[in-house]
Amino acid sequence: MDGERAGTLGELRGTGYKVVPVKEEMRRNLVRKLRAGEPLFPDILGYEDTVVPQIQNAILSKHDMLFLGLRGQAKTRMLRQLVHLLDDAIPIVAGSEVNDNPFHPISRFALDLVAEKGDATPIEWIGPDRRYHEKLATPDVTIADLVGEVDMIKHAEGRYLSSDLTMHFGMIPRTNRGIFCINELPDLAPKIQVGLFNVLEERDIQIRGYPIRLELDVCMVFSANPEDYTNRGRIVTPLKDRIGSVVRTHYPLTREIGIAISDQNAWLDRAGDGSAGAMAIPAYIKEVVEEASRLARTSPHVNQQSGVSVRMSIANLENVISNAERRALLHGEACIVPRISDLAHAAASSRGKLELTMNEDEGHEDKLIHRILDEAVKNIFGAHFDVRELRPIVEHFESGQHIELGDMLPTGAVLERLGRVPGLKKRAEEVASKLLPELKDRAAREAAAASAGEFLLEGLHVHNKLNKAVKTGGTTYRR
Repeated sequence: MDGERAGTLGELRGTGYKVVPVKEEMRRNLVRKLRAGEPLFPDILGYEDTVVPQIQNAILSKHDMLFLGLRGQAKTRMLRQLVHLLDDAIPIVAGSEVNDNPFHPISRFALDLVAEKGDATPIEWIGPDRRYHEKLATPDVTIADLVGEVDMIKHAEGRYLSSDLTMHFGMIPRTNRGIFCINELPDLAPKIQVGLFNVLEERDIQIRGYPIRLELDVCMVFSANPEDYTNRGRIVTPLKDRIGSVVRTHYPLTREIGIAISDQNAWLDRAGDGSAGAMAIPAYIKEVVEEASRLARTSPHVNQQSGVSVRMSIANLENVISNAERRALLHGEACIVPRISDLAHAAASSRGKLELTMNEDEGHEDKLIHRILDEAVKNIFGAHFDVRELRPIVEHFESGQHIELGDMLPTGAVLERLGRVPGLKKRAEEVASKLLPELKDRAAREAAAASAGEFLLEGLHVHNKLNKAVKTGGTTYRR
Protein backbone atom coordinates (compact mmCIF):
# COMPACT_ATOMS: atom_id res chain seq x y z
CA MET A 1 0.00 0.00 0.00
CA ASP A 2 1.27 3.45 -0.88
CA GLY A 3 1.46 6.04 1.90
CA GLU A 4 -0.12 3.96 4.62
CA ARG A 5 0.58 0.76 6.46
CA ALA A 6 -1.49 -2.36 6.08
CA GLY A 7 -4.02 -2.97 8.84
CA THR A 8 -4.87 -6.61 8.07
CA LEU A 9 -3.02 -9.68 6.87
CA GLY A 10 -4.81 -9.52 3.53
CA GLU A 11 -3.78 -5.90 2.96
CA LEU A 12 -0.21 -6.80 3.91
CA ARG A 13 -0.15 -9.57 1.30
CA GLY A 14 -1.44 -7.12 -1.27
CA THR A 15 1.47 -4.75 -0.73
CA GLY A 16 4.01 -7.43 -1.58
CA TYR A 17 5.75 -6.87 1.74
CA LYS A 18 8.40 -9.46 2.54
CA VAL A 19 9.51 -10.31 6.06
CA VAL A 20 13.26 -10.87 6.41
CA PRO A 21 15.11 -12.32 9.43
CA VAL A 22 16.40 -9.71 11.87
CA LYS A 23 20.06 -10.41 11.07
CA GLU A 24 19.35 -10.02 7.37
CA GLU A 25 17.57 -6.77 8.16
CA MET A 26 20.59 -5.51 10.15
CA ARG A 27 22.95 -6.58 7.38
CA ARG A 28 20.86 -4.83 4.72
CA ASN A 29 20.76 -1.56 6.66
CA LEU A 30 24.49 -1.73 7.41
CA VAL A 31 25.23 -2.23 3.71
CA ARG A 32 23.16 0.88 2.98
CA LYS A 33 25.08 2.88 5.61
CA LEU A 34 28.46 1.71 4.30
CA ARG A 35 27.59 2.66 0.74
CA ALA A 36 26.36 6.07 1.87
CA GLY A 37 29.42 6.65 4.04
CA GLU A 38 27.31 6.94 7.20
CA PRO A 39 29.07 6.14 10.53
CA LEU A 40 27.77 3.19 12.51
CA PHE A 41 28.26 4.87 15.90
CA PRO A 42 28.50 8.64 15.24
CA ASP A 43 28.99 9.55 18.91
CA ILE A 44 31.58 6.87 19.77
CA LEU A 45 35.12 8.26 19.46
CA GLY A 46 38.39 6.40 18.99
CA TYR A 47 36.98 3.12 17.67
CA GLU A 48 36.77 4.02 13.97
CA ASP A 49 39.77 1.93 12.91
CA THR A 50 39.82 -0.72 15.63
CA VAL A 51 36.48 -1.77 17.11
CA VAL A 52 33.95 -0.62 14.50
CA PRO A 53 35.41 -2.80 11.69
CA GLN A 54 35.05 -5.87 13.94
CA ILE A 55 31.39 -5.04 14.56
CA GLN A 56 30.71 -4.39 10.88
CA ASN A 57 32.24 -7.73 9.89
CA ALA A 58 30.19 -9.55 12.52
CA ILE A 59 26.95 -7.97 11.28
CA LEU A 60 27.81 -8.71 7.65
CA SER A 61 28.44 -12.32 8.73
CA LYS A 62 25.08 -12.43 10.58
CA HIS A 63 26.82 -13.31 13.84
CA ASP A 64 25.73 -13.04 17.42
CA MET A 65 28.25 -10.78 19.15
CA LEU A 66 29.97 -10.38 22.48
CA PHE A 67 31.69 -7.09 23.36
CA LEU A 68 34.68 -7.93 25.54
CA GLY A 69 36.35 -5.12 27.44
CA LEU A 70 37.02 -3.46 30.77
CA ARG A 71 34.55 -1.12 32.44
CA GLY A 72 33.95 2.27 30.89
CA GLN A 73 34.71 1.26 27.29
CA ALA A 74 31.28 2.11 25.82
CA LYS A 75 30.22 -1.51 25.39
CA THR A 76 26.62 -1.03 26.51
CA ARG A 77 26.30 2.25 24.62
CA MET A 78 27.29 0.57 21.36
CA LEU A 79 25.01 -2.40 21.99
CA ARG A 80 22.05 -0.07 22.49
CA GLN A 81 22.84 1.79 19.29
CA LEU A 82 22.51 -1.40 17.24
CA VAL A 83 18.79 -0.58 17.09
CA HIS A 84 19.70 1.98 14.41
CA LEU A 85 20.24 -1.00 12.09
CA LEU A 86 16.59 -2.05 12.46
CA ASP A 87 13.82 -0.90 10.14
CA ASP A 88 11.59 1.98 11.19
CA ALA A 89 8.67 -0.41 11.67
CA ILE A 90 7.75 -4.05 11.06
CA PRO A 91 4.33 -5.76 11.05
CA ILE A 92 3.28 -8.21 13.76
CA VAL A 93 0.04 -10.00 14.55
CA ALA A 94 -1.86 -7.50 16.69
CA GLY A 95 -1.79 -8.42 20.37
CA SER A 96 1.07 -10.88 20.04
CA GLU A 97 3.44 -11.08 23.00
CA VAL A 98 6.28 -12.47 20.87
CA ASN A 99 6.06 -10.17 17.84
CA ASP A 100 4.63 -12.92 15.64
CA ASN A 101 5.42 -12.72 11.93
CA PRO A 102 1.99 -12.47 10.27
CA PHE A 103 3.12 -14.83 7.49
CA HIS A 104 4.72 -17.35 9.85
CA PRO A 105 3.28 -17.10 13.40
CA ILE A 106 4.86 -19.19 16.15
CA SER A 107 2.74 -18.61 19.27
CA ARG A 108 -0.51 -20.46 19.92
CA PHE A 109 -2.31 -17.11 20.24
CA ALA A 110 -1.25 -15.96 16.76
CA LEU A 111 -1.71 -19.37 15.15
CA ASP A 112 -5.30 -19.58 16.41
CA LEU A 113 -6.04 -15.97 15.42
CA VAL A 114 -4.73 -16.41 11.86
CA ALA A 115 -6.59 -19.73 11.53
CA GLU A 116 -9.82 -18.06 12.67
CA LYS A 117 -9.70 -14.76 10.78
CA GLY A 118 -7.41 -15.48 7.82
CA ASP A 119 -6.79 -12.37 5.75
CA ALA A 120 -8.83 -10.33 8.23
CA THR A 121 -6.23 -10.92 10.96
CA PRO A 122 -5.39 -7.48 12.41
CA ILE A 123 -1.83 -6.23 11.93
CA GLU A 124 0.13 -3.94 14.23
CA TRP A 125 3.35 -2.09 13.36
CA ILE A 126 6.11 -1.76 15.96
CA GLY A 127 9.28 0.36 15.93
CA PRO A 128 12.88 -0.37 16.98
CA ASP A 129 12.22 0.69 20.58
CA ARG A 130 10.01 -2.39 21.05
CA ARG A 131 12.50 -4.69 19.39
CA TYR A 132 15.47 -4.22 21.72
CA HIS A 133 15.50 -5.59 25.25
CA GLU A 134 18.33 -5.73 27.73
CA LYS A 135 18.99 -7.76 30.86
CA LEU A 136 21.77 -7.24 33.38
CA ALA A 137 23.11 -10.64 34.36
CA THR A 138 22.99 -11.19 38.12
CA PRO A 139 23.19 -14.43 40.13
CA ASP A 140 19.45 -14.31 40.86
CA VAL A 141 18.39 -14.32 37.18
CA THR A 142 16.31 -17.42 36.45
CA ILE A 143 15.55 -19.33 33.29
CA ALA A 144 11.95 -18.19 33.71
CA ASP A 145 13.11 -14.56 33.43
CA LEU A 146 14.85 -15.25 30.13
CA VAL A 147 12.80 -18.03 28.54
CA GLY A 148 9.49 -18.39 30.31
CA GLU A 149 7.43 -20.30 32.85
CA VAL A 150 3.99 -21.73 33.46
CA ASP A 151 1.63 -18.92 34.46
CA MET A 152 -0.58 -20.26 37.24
CA ILE A 153 -2.88 -17.24 36.99
CA LYS A 154 -3.71 -18.20 33.41
CA HIS A 155 -4.34 -21.73 34.63
CA ALA A 156 -6.64 -20.44 37.35
CA GLU A 157 -8.58 -18.53 34.72
CA GLY A 158 -9.58 -21.84 33.16
CA ARG A 159 -6.78 -22.82 30.78
CA TYR A 160 -5.47 -26.37 30.96
CA LEU A 161 -1.93 -27.00 32.11
CA SER A 162 -1.50 -29.09 28.97
CA SER A 163 -2.21 -26.00 26.83
CA ASP A 164 0.68 -23.81 25.75
CA LEU A 165 -1.65 -20.84 26.30
CA THR A 166 -0.80 -21.15 30.00
CA MET A 167 2.80 -20.15 29.30
CA HIS A 168 4.28 -16.83 30.38
CA PHE A 169 7.00 -15.84 27.94
CA GLY A 170 10.34 -14.58 29.19
CA MET A 171 12.38 -11.69 27.82
CA ILE A 172 14.05 -13.60 24.97
CA PRO A 173 10.86 -14.77 23.21
CA ARG A 174 9.35 -11.32 23.79
CA THR A 175 12.30 -9.97 21.78
CA ASN A 176 11.48 -12.23 18.83
CA ARG A 177 12.40 -10.46 15.55
CA GLY A 178 14.63 -8.08 17.51
CA ILE A 179 17.89 -7.73 19.42
CA PHE A 180 18.33 -9.15 22.92
CA CYS A 181 21.27 -8.02 25.05
CA ILE A 182 22.71 -9.62 28.18
CA ASN A 183 25.18 -7.40 30.03
CA GLU A 184 27.97 -9.00 32.07
CA LEU A 185 27.30 -12.47 30.67
CA PRO A 186 29.71 -14.37 33.01
CA ASP A 187 27.61 -13.36 36.02
CA LEU A 188 24.82 -15.67 34.85
CA ALA A 189 24.63 -18.91 36.80
CA PRO A 190 26.07 -21.87 34.80
CA LYS A 191 22.70 -23.61 34.53
CA ILE A 192 21.21 -20.44 33.03
CA GLN A 193 24.08 -20.24 30.56
CA VAL A 194 23.28 -23.79 29.49
CA GLY A 195 19.71 -22.68 28.87
CA LEU A 196 21.01 -20.31 26.19
CA PHE A 197 22.54 -23.11 24.11
CA ASN A 198 19.42 -23.77 22.06
CA VAL A 199 18.71 -20.07 21.60
CA LEU A 200 22.15 -19.45 20.13
CA GLU A 201 22.47 -22.59 18.03
CA GLU A 202 19.01 -23.89 17.08
CA ARG A 203 17.17 -20.58 17.53
CA ASP A 204 14.41 -22.12 19.60
CA ILE A 205 13.32 -22.35 23.22
CA GLN A 206 11.63 -25.03 25.31
CA ILE A 207 9.60 -24.18 28.40
CA ARG A 208 9.53 -26.86 31.07
CA GLY A 209 7.94 -30.06 29.81
CA TYR A 210 5.86 -28.64 26.99
CA PRO A 211 6.34 -30.66 23.78
CA ILE A 212 6.52 -27.47 21.72
CA ARG A 213 9.38 -25.42 20.35
CA LEU A 214 9.24 -21.77 19.45
CA GLU A 215 11.45 -20.98 16.48
CA LEU A 216 12.81 -17.57 17.34
CA ASP A 217 14.27 -14.92 15.07
CA VAL A 218 16.54 -13.00 17.41
CA CYS A 219 20.00 -11.46 17.35
CA MET A 220 21.78 -12.14 20.64
CA VAL A 221 24.43 -9.69 21.84
CA PHE A 222 26.42 -9.72 25.07
CA SER A 223 28.99 -7.79 27.07
CA ALA A 224 31.64 -9.19 29.39
CA ASN A 225 34.79 -8.32 31.30
CA PRO A 226 37.93 -10.12 30.07
CA GLU A 227 38.85 -11.19 33.59
CA ASP A 228 35.57 -13.08 33.98
CA TYR A 229 35.19 -14.24 30.40
CA THR A 230 38.59 -15.90 30.17
CA ASN A 231 38.12 -17.72 33.46
CA ARG A 232 36.64 -21.14 32.71
CA GLY A 233 34.96 -21.19 36.10
CA ARG A 234 32.81 -18.14 35.30
CA ILE A 235 31.42 -19.08 31.90
CA VAL A 236 30.46 -22.38 30.32
CA THR A 237 32.91 -23.10 27.51
CA PRO A 238 30.32 -24.42 25.00
CA LEU A 239 28.50 -21.09 25.30
CA LYS A 240 31.61 -19.30 24.03
CA ASP A 241 31.67 -21.63 21.05
CA ARG A 242 28.16 -20.61 20.05
CA ILE A 243 28.86 -16.86 19.95
CA GLY A 244 29.81 -15.89 16.42
CA SER A 245 32.15 -12.93 17.00
CA VAL A 246 33.92 -11.60 20.08
CA VAL A 247 34.71 -7.89 19.68
CA ARG A 248 37.54 -6.50 21.80
CA THR A 249 37.15 -2.92 23.02
CA HIS A 250 39.81 -0.66 24.53
CA TYR A 251 40.46 2.62 26.29
CA PRO A 252 41.32 5.77 24.28
CA LEU A 253 44.61 5.18 22.46
CA THR A 254 45.70 8.83 22.64
CA ARG A 255 45.32 11.68 25.11
CA GLU A 256 43.58 13.76 22.44
CA ILE A 257 40.85 11.14 21.94
CA GLY A 258 40.37 10.88 25.71
CA ILE A 259 39.93 14.65 25.97
CA ALA A 260 37.44 14.61 23.09
CA ILE A 261 35.42 11.92 24.90
CA SER A 262 35.40 13.97 28.11
CA ASP A 263 34.33 17.08 26.18
CA GLN A 264 31.52 15.08 24.63
CA ASN A 265 30.20 13.51 27.84
CA ALA A 266 31.05 15.88 30.70
CA TRP A 267 28.60 18.55 31.78
CA LEU A 268 30.47 21.72 30.87
CA ASP A 269 27.69 24.23 30.16
CA ARG A 270 27.55 25.86 33.59
CA ALA A 271 26.26 29.17 32.29
CA GLY A 272 23.16 27.50 30.86
CA ASP A 273 21.21 27.53 34.13
CA GLY A 274 22.15 31.09 35.00
CA SER A 275 24.06 30.13 38.15
CA ALA A 276 27.41 31.46 36.94
CA GLY A 277 29.02 33.62 34.32
CA ALA A 278 31.22 32.77 31.35
CA MET A 279 33.60 29.83 31.57
CA ALA A 280 36.94 29.08 29.96
CA ILE A 281 38.81 25.82 30.46
CA PRO A 282 42.55 25.99 29.77
CA ALA A 283 43.85 23.15 27.62
CA TYR A 284 46.33 22.07 30.28
CA ILE A 285 43.51 21.41 32.77
CA LYS A 286 41.86 18.94 30.38
CA GLU A 287 45.23 17.43 29.54
CA VAL A 288 46.15 16.88 33.20
CA VAL A 289 42.77 15.29 33.95
CA GLU A 290 43.08 12.87 31.03
CA GLU A 291 46.75 12.17 31.74
CA ALA A 292 45.86 11.17 35.30
CA SER A 293 43.51 8.47 33.98
CA ARG A 294 46.14 7.27 31.52
CA LEU A 295 48.75 7.05 34.28
CA ALA A 296 46.33 5.14 36.50
CA ARG A 297 45.92 2.57 33.71
CA THR A 298 49.63 1.80 33.87
CA SER A 299 50.21 2.18 37.62
CA PRO A 300 51.45 -0.97 39.41
CA HIS A 301 49.42 0.12 42.44
CA VAL A 302 46.12 -0.07 40.50
CA ASN A 303 44.40 -3.35 39.67
CA GLN A 304 44.66 -3.33 35.88
CA GLN A 305 42.37 -6.34 35.52
CA SER A 306 39.56 -4.13 36.79
CA GLY A 307 40.54 -1.19 34.60
CA VAL A 308 40.16 2.57 35.00
CA SER A 309 36.96 3.78 33.38
CA VAL A 310 36.72 6.82 31.11
CA ARG A 311 34.10 7.92 33.63
CA MET A 312 37.03 8.87 35.87
CA SER A 313 38.18 11.55 33.42
CA ILE A 314 34.62 12.77 32.89
CA ALA A 315 33.79 13.00 36.60
CA ASN A 316 37.15 14.56 37.48
CA LEU A 317 36.76 17.27 34.85
CA GLU A 318 33.27 18.06 36.15
CA ASN A 319 34.49 18.30 39.76
CA VAL A 320 37.45 20.51 38.87
CA ILE A 321 35.12 22.88 37.01
CA SER A 322 32.61 22.77 39.87
CA ASN A 323 35.20 23.94 42.37
CA ALA A 324 36.16 26.80 40.07
CA GLU A 325 32.46 27.63 39.76
CA ARG A 326 32.03 27.53 43.55
CA ARG A 327 34.99 29.88 43.97
CA ALA A 328 33.57 32.30 41.41
CA LEU A 329 30.16 32.30 43.11
CA LEU A 330 31.59 32.86 46.59
CA HIS A 331 33.76 35.78 45.44
CA GLY A 332 31.29 37.24 42.97
CA GLU A 333 33.62 36.76 40.01
CA ALA A 334 32.23 36.94 36.50
CA CYS A 335 34.36 34.26 34.83
CA ILE A 336 35.01 30.64 35.74
CA VAL A 337 38.55 29.48 34.98
CA PRO A 338 39.75 26.25 36.66
CA ARG A 339 43.18 26.22 38.30
CA ILE A 340 45.65 23.50 39.13
CA SER A 341 44.71 23.81 42.82
CA ASP A 342 41.18 22.72 41.87
CA LEU A 343 42.61 19.28 41.06
CA ALA A 344 42.56 18.57 44.79
CA HIS A 345 38.82 18.01 44.43
CA ALA A 346 39.32 15.34 41.78
CA ALA A 347 39.99 12.86 44.58
CA ALA A 348 36.28 12.66 45.41
CA SER A 349 35.36 11.79 41.83
CA SER A 350 38.27 9.34 41.45
CA ARG A 351 37.40 7.20 44.47
CA GLY A 352 35.79 3.95 43.43
CA LYS A 353 36.82 4.39 39.80
CA LEU A 354 40.13 2.66 40.38
CA GLU A 355 40.83 -0.38 42.52
CA LEU A 356 44.06 -0.85 44.41
CA THR A 357 46.10 -4.02 44.07
CA MET A 358 45.78 -6.66 46.77
CA ASN A 359 48.95 -5.53 48.54
CA GLU A 360 47.78 -1.92 48.79
CA ASP A 361 46.13 -0.59 51.93
CA GLU A 362 42.66 0.78 51.24
CA GLY A 363 43.61 3.92 53.15
CA HIS A 364 46.26 4.71 50.57
CA GLU A 365 43.72 5.43 47.83
CA ASP A 366 43.72 9.22 48.24
CA LYS A 367 47.52 9.33 48.50
CA LEU A 368 47.79 7.35 45.29
CA ILE A 369 45.32 9.65 43.52
CA HIS A 370 47.31 12.74 44.51
CA ARG A 371 50.59 11.11 43.44
CA ILE A 372 49.06 10.31 40.07
CA LEU A 373 47.75 13.88 39.72
CA ASP A 374 51.22 15.26 40.54
CA GLU A 375 52.78 13.01 37.92
CA ALA A 376 50.15 14.11 35.41
CA VAL A 377 50.93 17.78 36.09
CA LYS A 378 54.63 17.04 35.63
CA ASN A 379 54.08 15.33 32.26
CA ILE A 380 51.80 18.04 30.87
CA PHE A 381 54.00 20.85 32.19
CA GLY A 382 56.99 19.22 30.50
CA ALA A 383 55.06 19.06 27.25
CA HIS A 384 54.35 22.81 27.34
CA PHE A 385 57.51 24.33 28.82
CA ASP A 386 61.27 24.02 28.96
CA VAL A 387 62.12 24.27 32.65
CA ARG A 388 65.39 26.02 31.85
CA GLU A 389 63.47 29.03 30.54
CA LEU A 390 61.96 29.51 34.00
CA ARG A 391 65.25 29.54 35.88
CA PRO A 392 64.80 33.14 37.22
CA ILE A 393 61.58 32.05 38.96
CA VAL A 394 63.33 29.05 40.49
CA GLU A 395 66.19 31.21 41.73
CA HIS A 396 63.72 33.49 43.50
CA PHE A 397 62.47 30.60 45.63
CA GLU A 398 65.93 29.15 46.13
CA SER A 399 66.82 32.43 47.84
CA GLY A 400 64.36 31.54 50.59
CA GLN A 401 61.24 33.34 49.36
CA HIS A 402 57.80 31.76 49.40
CA ILE A 403 54.16 32.44 48.57
CA GLU A 404 50.99 30.68 49.63
CA LEU A 405 48.27 29.79 47.13
CA GLY A 406 44.99 27.94 47.55
CA ASP A 407 41.97 26.88 45.56
CA MET A 408 39.63 29.33 47.32
CA LEU A 409 41.74 32.47 46.90
CA PRO A 410 40.03 35.08 44.71
CA THR A 411 41.66 35.98 41.42
CA GLY A 412 42.94 39.34 42.68
CA ALA A 413 44.72 37.76 45.63
CA VAL A 414 46.40 35.18 43.41
CA LEU A 415 47.63 37.81 40.96
CA GLU A 416 48.91 39.99 43.81
CA ARG A 417 50.96 37.09 45.16
CA LEU A 418 52.20 36.10 41.72
CA GLY A 419 53.39 39.69 41.33
CA ARG A 420 55.82 39.20 44.22
CA VAL A 421 57.85 36.79 42.09
CA PRO A 422 59.92 38.69 39.49
CA GLY A 423 58.70 37.91 35.97
CA LEU A 424 56.09 35.35 37.04
CA LYS A 425 52.94 37.44 36.57
CA LYS A 426 54.05 38.68 33.16
CA ARG A 427 54.87 35.12 32.05
CA ALA A 428 51.50 33.89 33.35
CA GLU A 429 49.71 36.59 31.33
CA GLU A 430 51.62 35.54 28.21
CA VAL A 431 50.71 31.89 28.72
CA ALA A 432 47.05 32.79 29.32
CA SER A 433 46.80 34.93 26.18
CA LYS A 434 48.43 32.17 24.14
CA LEU A 435 46.25 29.31 25.42
CA LEU A 436 43.01 31.31 25.75
CA PRO A 437 43.21 34.00 23.06
CA GLU A 438 39.42 34.22 22.84
CA LEU A 439 39.21 35.93 26.24
CA LYS A 440 38.83 39.68 25.70
CA ASP A 441 37.18 40.77 28.93
CA ARG A 442 39.61 42.05 31.57
CA ALA A 443 38.15 39.92 34.38
CA ALA A 444 38.38 36.82 32.23
CA ARG A 445 41.98 37.55 31.25
CA GLU A 446 42.91 38.04 34.89
CA ALA A 447 41.27 34.76 35.91
CA ALA A 448 43.14 33.00 33.10
CA ALA A 449 46.44 34.56 34.19
CA ALA A 450 45.86 33.40 37.77
CA SER A 451 45.27 29.87 36.48
CA ALA A 452 48.37 29.97 34.27
CA GLY A 453 50.48 31.25 37.15
CA GLU A 454 49.43 28.34 39.34
CA PHE A 455 50.22 25.95 36.49
CA LEU A 456 53.74 27.38 36.19
CA LEU A 457 54.42 27.15 39.91
CA GLU A 458 52.99 23.69 40.36
CA GLY A 459 54.81 22.46 37.27
CA LEU A 460 58.13 23.69 38.67
CA HIS A 461 57.28 22.22 42.05
CA VAL A 462 56.59 18.71 40.76
CA HIS A 463 59.71 18.87 38.60
CA ASN A 464 61.62 19.03 41.89
CA LYS A 465 63.02 22.43 40.99
CA LEU A 466 61.75 23.92 44.25
CA ASN A 467 62.93 21.22 46.64
CA LYS A 468 65.36 23.54 48.43
CA ALA A 469 62.75 26.25 48.75
CA VAL A 470 60.26 23.77 50.18
CA LYS A 471 62.77 22.74 52.85
CA THR A 472 63.38 26.32 53.89
CA GLY A 473 59.81 27.51 53.93
CA GLY A 474 59.04 26.91 50.32
CA THR A 475 56.00 27.31 48.18
CA THR A 476 52.87 26.16 49.99
CA TYR A 477 49.86 24.84 48.16
CA ARG A 478 46.65 24.10 50.01
CA ARG A 479 45.72 21.02 47.99
